Amino acid sequence: MLATVIHAARDIRVEEVPDPVLSTGADAIVRVVAACVCGSDLWPYRGVTPTHGPHRIGHEFVGVVEEIGPEVREVKPGDFVIAPFYVCDGTCANCRNGVSTSCLTGGWWGSDDHFGGFADAGQGERVRVPLADGTLAVVPGPVGDDEIPGLLTLSDVMGTGHHAAVSAGVGPGDSVAVVGDGAVGLCAVIAAKRLGATTIIAMSRHPQRQALAREFGATHVVEERGDAGIARVQELTGGIGADRVLECVGTKESMDQALRSTRPGGMVGYVGVPNGGAELPIRSLFGRNVGVNGGVAPVRGYIEELLPDVRSGAIQPGRVFDLELPLREAPEAYAAMDERRAIKVLLRP
Repeated sequence: MLATVIHAARDIRVEEVPDPVLSTGADAIVRVVAACVCGSDLWPYRGVTPTHGPHRIGHEFVGVVEEIGPEVREVKPGDFVIAPFYVCDGTCANCRNGVSTSCLTGGWWGSDDHFGGFADAGQGERVRVPLADGTLAVVPGPVGDDEIPGLLTLSDVMGTGHHAAVSAGVGPGDSVAVVGDGAVGLCAVIAAKRLGATTIIAMSRHPQRQALAREFGATHVVEERGDAGIARVQELTGGIGADRVLECVGTKESMDQALRSTRPGGMVGYVGVPNGGAELPIRSLFGRNVGVNGGVAPVRGYIEELLPDVRSGAIQPGRVFDLELPLREAPEAYAAMDERRAIKVLLRP
C-alpha cells in the first residue's frame, strides 16, 4: 500500500510499504477514507524536531473498518470510524479520569504498540489500529461525503480547540482571546462561541483566516503582536485583559502573548505543542493570580459530545480544510501548509 514517509527535514515521500495485518487480537484494520496534515507535523518537516531516520508520519484519519481481531467487541467491519491522534484502551485509570492521552497501554501512530504490533501512521491507505474498542469512535451511518471534512476534524483539531476552551474554563458571557490562527486556533474560536463566550478576539494577520474566524464567531480581530497586541486586547476588554486566553501555537512568543493578554484572575488554556523554549513566569502569574491549564488534548473523550453538533451543522469545523489533494501529493500538502498557502490540507487515498 501507499503511505507517507518523512526522511529528513523537507523530505516527504509517498512510498510503497507493507500492508497492515492483524496481530494482537484487540486490533482492527481500517481503510482510510481521508487523512490530513497537522500543524504539529510541520515541526519535523521544518527540522525543529529532528528526524533520525525514515519513518511513517500522520496521525489524523477517518475510515471504514475492514477486519477486526477476535477480542474486538465494539466495532465491526463496515463501520465508519474516527481515529483520535493517539491509541487508547478507554478503560485504564487515566482514561477513566478523562486523560486518555496518558493511557497506560496507549501509544502513537507510526510506532510499535505495547503488544508487539505496529500502528501504521495515518497518512496511508490502511491503518492497523491497536486497542480498537477504546481507540475508534463509530459514526452511525450512512455517512455522506460532504460530512468527511467535519468528521475528520474530530480526530484532532476540533477536539484540541475545544480542550483549550475547556481548560481555560470558558463559559457564558466570557471574553476570550485566541492566540493562533491555524486550524486549532480557528476551532478554538468555534469552541469559545459554542460554550457561550460573547467577546471573542482572534489574533491573526492573515486576511483569509481573519474572515473565517469572524464567520466562526470572532467578534474582533487583532493583528498586532507583543506589547501592541496586549494593549489592543486590553482596549477591547475594558482595560484589563481577556477572561480566558486560548494558546494554540506552542512557541515562547505565543505563550508570552497569551499570558500577558489575560486579565488578573483569568485563565490560559494552552494546547499548542511546545517548541521554542516556552516557559512560565511564575512570579508574574503569582502576582496577577493568572492560572494556566491544558496540555495534549484528550480528544477521544470529546468526540461523542461534539459529534452531534458537527453532523447537524451547528458547528462547521470542516471549513478549516481549504485544500484537498490526493495522498500521492502529500509533499505538496506539507509545502502548502509550511508556506501558509493553506490552513489545513485534506488528503484522499
